Amino acid sequence: MNFITGKHIDRRLLLRGAGAVIGLPLLDAMRPALAAPAKVARNARRIGVVYVPNGIVMKDWKSPDAKTFARIMKPLEPMREHVTAISNLANHAAVKAKGGGHAKASGSLLSGALPKYTAGADVRAGITFDQIAAKQFAAETRVSSLQLGCEDARMVGNCDTGSSCAYTNTLSWKDADTPLAVEVNPRSVFERLFGTVDPSLPADVRARRAMYRKSILDQTRENTTKLVSELGAEDRRKMDEYLTGVREVEARIQAAEKDPLIPPIEKPSGIPFEYSAYVKLMFDLQVIAFQSDLSRVSTMMLGREGSVRTYPEIGVPDPHHPLTHHRGHPDFIEKVTKINEFHVSLFAYFVKRLKETNDGDGSLLDYSAILYGAGLSDGNAHSNYDLPLVVAGHAGGIKGGQFIEAPEQTPIANLFVNMLNGAGVEAKAFADSTGVLSLG
Repeated sequence: MNFITGKHIDRRLLLRGAGAVIGLPLLDAMRPALAAPAKVARNARRIGVVYVPNGIVMKDWKSPDAKTFARIMKPLEPMREHVTAISNLANHAAVKAKGGGHAKASGSLLSGALPKYTAGADVRAGITFDQIAAKQFAAETRVSSLQLGCEDARMVGNCDTGSSCAYTNTLSWKDADTPLAVEVNPRSVFERLFGTVDPSLPADVRARRAMYRKSILDQTRENTTKLVSELGAEDRRKMDEYLTGVREVEARIQAAEKDPLIPPIEKPSGIPFEYSAYVKLMFDLQVIAFQSDLSRVSTMMLGREGSVRTYPEIGVPDPHHPLTHHRGHPDFIEKVTKINEFHVSLFAYFVKRLKETNDGDGSLLDYSAILYGAGLSDGNAHSNYDLPLVVAGHAGGIKGGQFIEAPEQTPIANLFVNMLNGAGVEAKAFADSTGVLSLG
């Protein structure tokens, strides 16, 4: 039982130091037993999207009986009760739009708007559903939303048969004319969450400044020590777990910056050499952002659409995108399936971390809705129908442990309406939605 100190802490309190701030996890002191109901802190709701490029081998993705996970989904088996698989949703905007198949897929998925066919600066699509949530949460969080990626952050140029890189290399759009570039360097994400280094500065300038900065925790030590001394035993335990997590992420970033295997010209500092370590570090940053309520919205691309990343660590040294145009070749299909499995295993790590992280009377997963999937189903055909999608978490009453088969060609926007309302953002419709897809 937590010791009641009589001290009430505001949910939005930030610990400040020289050039650094730290948000706090949800503590019992933020909703003390004797507080008036109007002052009791409620659990924040989070929305996340994890995107995989180039489609998925659907025969090994879809459940054969709406009861068991197929091969690609197997890594999620331990989290089954927290995962909802959804079939038959479609992105009609990508079907109708002109331009490259990959650019249309990622460029319209979260907005339901037709991307303008251009490779110039005059890009246009539509506000994405995550940014609607971000705008509502902006006044309550330090970072309104995170846009993360693990590959190629260019926003200009021709990336897919006359379609701009802005469509293939990011998911989130602030409005119809403003795509939000992904951040690929974990160090920059950490600085954005906890530091005051201007992310618009050139990378070399930021790196030099970072060299002279102490640990985030060291900078805020005085204020942290004072706060912890005033907390009850249970809250002190929560703070210890949280600060330990921050320190571990910071240490991993620092180790990556010193890794001699990382070519300094090709990779920005702070990016781990191994892809799996890179992805997990980016997931851990999102967990900390959610736990501390520094941000409630995130999107992450495991690879840019049209990605040619190779995966020698799982026995696939071939570039990803060409493999997906397999034309029925069994060896190619098997290699794509291995990549798909690998991606899901990394997502399973994220789901497990959210489940293991306490948040008030539950876990972060209880108050999150994290969409995982692709903007293409069959990558060989560039199909935008029956998209491979799962939602992890229970925000807004999502039941979990379900296989939901929607009517064929149901707009994916119906799912976004559900996720927005589940996060406390009132939405009767979005894009081409025809209703609300029930996940309860």
